[in-house]
Amino acid sequence: MFLFMRRYFASLFIFVVLFSGCKDTAVAPKRSRFVATNVHLTLGNPSSAVADPLNYNNYLIEKPQYVLSYSRDNGIPNWVSWHVSKDWLGTAPRQDNFRADETLPADWYRVSPGAYTNSGFDRGHNCPSADRTKSEEDNSATFLMTNMIPQAPDNNRNTWANLEEYTRTLVESGQEVYVIMGNYGSGGTGANGSARTIDGGRIKVPKQIWKVLIILPAGEDDVNRITTNTRVIAVDTPNINGVHADWSNYRTTVDAIEKATGYDLLSEVPEDIQRVIEARVDNGPTQ
Repeated sequence: MFLFMRRYFASLFIFVVLFSGCKDTAVAPKRSRFVATNVHLTLGNPSSAVADPLNYNNYLIEKPQYVLSYSRDNGIPNWVSWHVSKDWLGTAPRQDNFRADETLPADWYRVSPGAYTNSGFDRGHNCPSADRTKSEEDNSATFLMTNMIPQAPDNNRNTWANLEEYTRTLVESGQEVYVIMGNYGSGGTGANGSARTIDGGRIKVPKQIWKVLIILPAGEDDVNRITTNTRVIAVDTPNINGVHADWSNYRTTVDAIEKATGYDLLSEVPEDIQRVIEARVDNGPTQ
């Protein structure tokens, strides 16, 4: 009897160990989904930027008003991402207080407003002043030089201004818009002719300037409301004077912009939906 019981318990022990082992390996841990802690990163971080000073050409800067990836060597943002809804719009006046961004690492060159003087290029906002009029503080944040690129005057004052105004028209009509703007290449044409850099070579003049708009009815749980029918506008313009004022002439696909930049612009949208909306050229209204 003793020998039988000893064999019984030994067999039971082996069974429990084997069963427990099978249970542990049968269920693979689920990949945790990226959760944006900043509304402006709801659709993802296009270049996987991080706030590490050693990551000096893909340095993440998070503001309450927008988020960007900054390049120390180029003196401009790689991309800027922001959300536009009625919550961001109000009656605050334009502050016009262009200034260096003191939040950059202490040993980095900080672009000043005067760096663009007589360059032939505008201090072109990425996140526009008029998208942040809820408070003077919000509007003031858009005048930090980390939010600027050397932009050809015609591009900035006409083509881009018209697209920015259309964005706010959509919001006033009951939509909300996620916007990502960036640039690539080197060499634009401003009021003084062509240039690859300004400010003694410390600021790159981009060749192309692009923007992607994801348009949704105002609501909640935004990523999960994006479908294959969601309107997405992608625009890619040359950074030159003489550019057409009608931004619709430069509509393209998100796929084309991703190919040109190497970014993953809508990484938090399910891949099956991405494949459809990123391959489509918008043909919707322009005003």
